[in-house]
Order: sequence, then structure tokens, then C-alpha cells
Amino acid sequence: MKLARGCWVPSVVVPSKQTVEFGVPMRSLIPAFVVSLTLTNFVSAGEVTITPDVVYGHKFGLAKTFDVFRPTENSNGAAVLFMVSGGWYSAWTPPEETKSMFRPLTEKGFTVFAVRHGSSPKFSIAEAVADVRQSVRFIRNHADQFSIDPDRIGVFGMSAGGHLSLMLGTASDEGDPEATDPVAQTSNRVQAVVAYVAPTDLQVMAKDSPDRLPVYDRFPALEIDQAIAAKDSPLRYVTLDDAPTLLLAGGKDELVPIFHSRNIQAAFEREGVTSRLIEFPEAGHGFDGEDAAKATKAMVAWFEAHLTEGSSEESK
Repeated sequence: MKLARGCWVPSVVVPSKQTVEFGVPMRSLIPAFVVSLTLTNFVSAGEVTITPDVVYGHKFGLAKTFDVFRPTENSNGAAVLFMVSGGWYSAWTPPEETKSMFRPLTEKGFTVFAVRHGSSPKFSIAEAVADVRQSVRFIRNHADQFSIDPDRIGVFGMSAGGHLSLMLGTASDEGDPEATDPVAQTSNRVQAVVAYVAPTDLQVMAKDSPDRLPVYDRFPALEIDQAIAAKDSPLRYVTLDDAPTLLLAGGKDELVPIFHSRNIQAAFEREGVTSRLIEFPEAGHGFDGEDAAKATKAMVAWFEAHLTEGSSEESK
């Protein structure tokens, strides 16, 4: 659905028990990758140029920022935004420590943006959604400065980050033509989505849901009722014009059960949205070993199929 206007992730994934923890560093948000406007403040890190802490907006006097990882050679002009989010908490990690996680993408020529949003418990899920929408508007509006094509923007994330990615893919808008801010006038549509182990129906996680799992009591962001949760559930927004979406889900995920991915995949199929669900039967809330390698390969291939030169018109 295009509006008229307008991960949580365990700190450690072990076979016998899944644990969750707030404030995890970004490097623990991307187990799949373990395998593998002022632009003057940058550092060259190997084959990637890092531009840290670019400000895309402000909230209560605080800056909302992202880091940019740009290939120094052979850029393909496409952008991929990573949603830095665990439990709708967005932690900062030195970009020099995380650049290797994005290597599968930067080696293929993608410019990667690690986007941070206002964190729970101070800020709600709805506010996190608004923040990442603003980040897309900002990046598109400043596409020339980042040397990217504004019509070839993808997004991905894990768990809460996957949820935010799906909200961008299903519930975007074209911007407010009456706004005085040129960024606010800009579309926040994306052209491709990859969502790892993502919650898609927040209503079943809400505090008044009979289906709520006890583990959700650990997440302040989920202290919402079903009426509010419905407004931030990607499952409620699926329509034909949604971005092509790849879903990656674990069959033994006890935190975000696989029905979340299966249900939204069924909705995509009903509406005719380009989509694919890859299930990892033995995986929990995260991937290791061969599963991680397969997931990373599928993610990169999805973005290549829908964001590389010549694919943008088809995938809008």
C-alpha cells in the first residue's frame, strides 16, 4: 500500500536457548554477514569509503544519523539501506568495525547506508517507522551527493530491522507536495526489500493479545494495544504496488515464529507482489554456517535482480 501522504535480535543465538538483550552492537545484528549534508568527514577503509554520522534529521534536539559505506571502485549506482534495529532499539557501533559486514554488497558495487532511528523505550515503533521513512526521503533527495540513482534504493534488516524494512516496502508514500521542506516533498518508496526473521503482524504481540508470548514482556516497544499495533503491521498494508520482497525465516524461531513470514508471503501472492520466501528449517532467530551463507547469497542476488542498471523500471 502506498499512503496518500505522509529486530529485535538476540545478543547470542544458541541451539538450546534464545536470549535477547537491549543495546547490542550492530555487529551482532548481522550474523549472516559474519560469514562472508556534509561529505567531507570520511575515511578510506580498504576498498570502501566510509562517511560516518551523516545527519538526516533531528528529534528533541538530537541528531538522527546514518553511516555510508561506498565502494571506491566499480559502484553500480544503487543504494541499499540497512535498518540498525534490535527490539526497535538502534545502537551505534564504530563504522570501521562494521564495514566488513556489508562487504558482500559493497563488493558488488552497492552503496550501503546503516540507518539509525530513535530507540525504544523513549520512542515508539510508530516513531521508528517515521524515522526510517525520513531517512529514505533524505537519501533520495541528496542522491547526487551520494552518487546514487534515486530510483534504485533497496532496504533490508533483521527482526525489528526486517519489520521496518517491510513497512518501507508496503506502507510508503510519495511525499507531501505542500511541505516547505524539499525532503518532506520527496518519496520514501523503495524498490526492493529483504527481511530476515521479521515480525509482520504486531497485533499478535500486543499486550492485550491472547496470543502474546511471555518473551515479549522484555520489549518495551511492544507495550502497545492491538489497535495501535495494527497501524504498524506490514501485513495490513500489502497491495499490488509493494516493492519486490525477499523473506528469510527460521523454522525453529521461537521469538518471531515462522508464521509471520508465511502469512505475509501468502498476502503478497494474493495481491500479485513479486516476492519469495526462503525457509531455513533448522534455524532459529538468526542464521549460522551454511544457512548464513545461503541467506547472504540470496539477499545479494535479490538486490542485483531488482536494483542493478536496467531493472529499476521493472521493480518500481
